[in-house]
Amino acid sequence: MSRTAVDTAAEAPRTVDRWRARWTRPVLIANLVAQIAIVVTGGAVRLTASGLGCSSWPQCEPGHFTPRFHEALTIHPYIEFGNRTLTGVLGVIALLVAVVVWTDRSRARSYRWLGFAPLIGVVLQAVIGGITVLVDLHPGWVSTHFLVSMLLVVTSAILLDRSAEGDGAPTPVVGRWARRLAPVFAVLLGVVLVLGAITTGAGPHSGDDEIAYRFAIDPLLMARIHAAAVWLFTAVLVALLVLNRRAPRPVPRLGVVMVGLVVLQGIIGYVQVATDLPIVLVLLHMAAAGLLTAGSTRYLMSFRVRA
Repeated sequence: MSRTAVDTAAEAPRTVDRWRARWTRPVLIANLVAQIAIVVTGGAVRLTASGLGCSSWPQCEPGHFTPRFHEALTIHPYIEFGNRTLTGVLGVIALLVAVVVWTDRSRARSYRWLGFAPLIGVVLQAVIGGITVLVDLHPGWVSTHFLVSMLLVVTSAILLDRSAEGDGAPTPVVGRWARRLAPVFAVLLGVVLVLGAITTGAGPHSGDDEIAYRFAIDPLLMARIHAAAVWLFTAVLVALLVLNRRAPRPVPRLGVVMVGLVVLQGIIGYVQVATDLPIVLVLLHMAAAGLLTAGSTRYLMSFRVRA
């Protein structure tokens, strides 16, 4: 083999490494942003009563993958089809995540396998979305759709943080009591999200004007239970802020971000209940839930470092 051919063969892996080093973090950031954005567009589908805008799945209408223009056509099919289109974009981003993470042979296998989670999640969400349409927007499936999105936000936030650290054993940077409260904080976040989904499922926004299945529970009572869980979550956050006041950066800085997210979400939540759940505020509440989930995940991730 000639010297030129040898040099070319040696340069190829270095080119791939440079490409990966340049694009891994932007791809992972885009994935996290898209995972939160799909929650917002999904909320728009529900809040505009466009849940059955496309009457079938995976086609929008029998025999057609896109909305077909006719005199009786409304805006609803376009809103639902737009959300499905964003799912396709998210699928492309998730595929890029799998490529840039899995091909990094210098990283631990646990991290590399995690790179497939967004792609698997997108496929799972497409199936759940199809079932949701086929069962006429049953609130149980709608809530499942939302909660799986929150799990994908958590996974995407973990991937983003893991990409910037090594693969050594995790070393805590916070005290013993903060480490003990961390799983309580995580569980309460899950409780808040589940109760929020149930509260929405008991409220007036079913996703369709004609078919309006709801959970057979008092929505105001559920709102109060949900609020109580949020206050408990906030109390644990305050305790963590106090315990971590001398922790190294970025723990205190992310704690301040968490305070802002909790205050924002609380204000939106109470105002939307007091004003009979206007669509704009409910949509903002869902967007803030995605931000709060990502922020909570990154806050807990900052409790330890990896060499």
